[in-house]
Amino acid sequence: MDNLIEIRWHGRGGQGAKTASLLLADAAFNTGKYIQGFPEYGPERMGAPITAYNRISSNPITIHSNIYEPDYVVVVDDTLLECVDVTAGLKETGAIIINTTKSEEHLKTALKGYKGNIYTIDARKISEEALGKYFPNTPMLAAIVKVSGIMTDEALLEDMKGSFQHKFAKKPEVIDGNMKALELALKEVKKI
Repeated sequence: MDNLIEIRWHGRGGQGAKTASLLLADAAFNTGKYIQGFPEYGPERMGAPITAYNRISSNPITIHSNIYEPDYVVVVDDTLLECVDVTAGLKETGAIIINTTKSEEHLKTALKGYKGNIYTIDARKISEEALGKYFPNTPMLAAIVKVSGIMTDEALLEDMKGSFQHKFAKKPEVIDGNMKALELALKEVKKI
């Protein structure tokens, strides 16, 4: 399928990977794309590894399965590098985005020779600065948009402002922090 982008998210229960994948699907839909956003569930519990997926295209999507050869992988928790094969099936023409402060050498070893592009972001620092707590999903959402080019930074920010106003209607005090987290993440994701 032409112009189909497939993304696999790896996180731990409670970190918001599933929510981020659904927010990305909503934002892409609002920019006129066809989308899928879905989690893969097992016996998940707080802290257990989870997987979520996105498909985004300019054309209708007729595939209805998990994603086995993603263009992009988002790793919300770098401890998963030690216990999950996060690069399984990952296309070398794509990229992996990792929430980490670990060294380039450590990451290249942990990724077992993955030859595609590797991006990092310190989502903990960004979320604690912007939100006062550790919520890595908002910075990781911005990071995948920046790396993949699914939409412009401006389109993401505009869409998410409306989404956050709806989602946090009863807690408007968190909207500005989430917007700041997005803005910081768009600037701070870096290729290694």
